[in-house]
Amino acid sequence: MRRSSRRSGFTLIEIMIVVMVIVILMEIAVPNWIRARVSSQRSTCMENLKQIDSAKEQWAMESGAPNGAAVNMSDVAGVYIRGPVSGPTCPGGGTYTLNPIGSNPTCSQAAGPTFHLLPY
Repeated sequence: MRRSSRRSGFTLIEIMIVVMVIVILMEIAVPNWIRARVSSQRSTCMENLKQIDSAKEQWAMESGAPNGAAVNMSDVAGVYIRGPVSGPTCPGGGTYTLNPIGSNPTCSQAAGPTFHLLPY
């Protein structure tokens, strides 16, 4: 009986090639994932701003508030906006500013630009 003196396993070159392939795939995948995440946060934020604007207008019509009247989140959240009484939360960690009646609400994100609701 002959014994093989060669050990089974992977060579250093084979391991390095596999690592290089994984690194190349990560270089392609990670930026796309980050871009998709930012895009998703932006669209969620825009939808929240539209919902807040609609709730402000409904509140103003029902309460008879004139243009320029101040609105609080407690006035519209829970009644005109579904969800918690504190109102919707920004997916990017920012805060929503309602602004007076007749002007659009805004969102300021801590790690990005300020989003404004565009007129329809």
